[in-house]
Amino acid sequence: MCAVYATFGLAPAIRAGAVLGDHHYQVHRDFLDFVVDGRPLLYRLSGLDAVSPLASDVPPAVFTEQVHSLLLEAPAPLPGGRYIVYGCPECADLGCGAVTAVIERDGDDYVWRDFAWQTAEDVDLERDGYPGTGPFRFRGEEYRAALRSLLDGSAPHTSRRRVLLIGARVALLARLAAALRTIGIGADIAHDARGVPADELRGYGAVVFGHTVDAAERAAVREAFADAGVDVPFADALAPVVPLLVAQTEHALDRRPADRRRLTRLAADAGAAEIDLALPSRVRVTAYRVDRLSRTRTQEIFDGVLGAGTHRIPLEPKAVRGRAFVEARTSSDVLVQALPH
Repeated sequence: MCAVYATFGLAPAIRAGAVLGDHHYQVHRDFLDFVVDGRPLLYRLSGLDAVSPLASDVPPAVFTEQVHSLLLEAPAPLPGGRYIVYGCPECADLGCGAVTAVIERDGDDYVWRDFAWQTAEDVDLERDGYPGTGPFRFRGEEYRAALRSLLDGSAPHTSRRRVLLIGARVALLARLAAALRTIGIGADIAHDARGVPADELRGYGAVVFGHTVDAAERAAVREAFADAGVDVPFADALAPVVPLLVAQTEHALDRRPADRRRLTRLAADAGAAEIDLALPSRVRVTAYRVDRLSRTRTQEIFDGVLGAGTHRIPLEPKAVRGRAFVEARTSSDVLVQALPH
């Protein structure tokens, strides 16, 4: 049994949503991650696309049940005293796979051990275990305080999952709003923000300007939010390409500090996309271009696991000819970049 104590905390995290093409979507999820010794536990599981049971979009009764379960105030949901630590972000079904661990009391301490990837009630630690992850021993007072704060409302909050779309091209913004709602992000469309009550403006986590909105109109919207005392990021639409605009919106909604991100930089030119990763992650790089007839062309450039550091990924000339953009994403981060035209 581990003797060295680890610190335990909670921090807001996201699983970034996406429009993947062929009418497929990746759902946006806000959740609280477990922070062990100052580092998100999910980051120890390189490239894993999963969320904790402490998600903001589950019913309150289910959320409370999950908290009591982690406090060992309810029976373990799996044999052997095993609890789901991270599950499928789309359906939370064990059959899709989940990271589980034994959670137990040792005196006043709580111990998390024997982490494994599990797809059925039985688990084979030799085959599916996570060597080097845990065991972790947490002081009971600190552990209970962090989790019980979720029940009294003093815990860290997840981000506001609602955006305001400003612009006159209603058809494009309507398609963007529909895509955002499909992946779990609320969206409203308006020509401006004048006369909107401050309480309503506080419900938005970001503002996206359509590319037809002029400088004066943008300034007026910014002033309306400033007068209401609401600090939100403002994103300028790069192109009339819905998947690209969804990625821009996801990035704008992400208010996590830099040390809580996997993907930290994206730069691109006609020859290559250059990305910086804080830790090993699965990365997808996609190129979009708008041709002379205003049609969108999409090409997947790369999809694979990369190590921490800087990586330069070649771009095919035909994929970025003319007016082109590059999107890079991990399970939790997304960045977009316009190429020089």
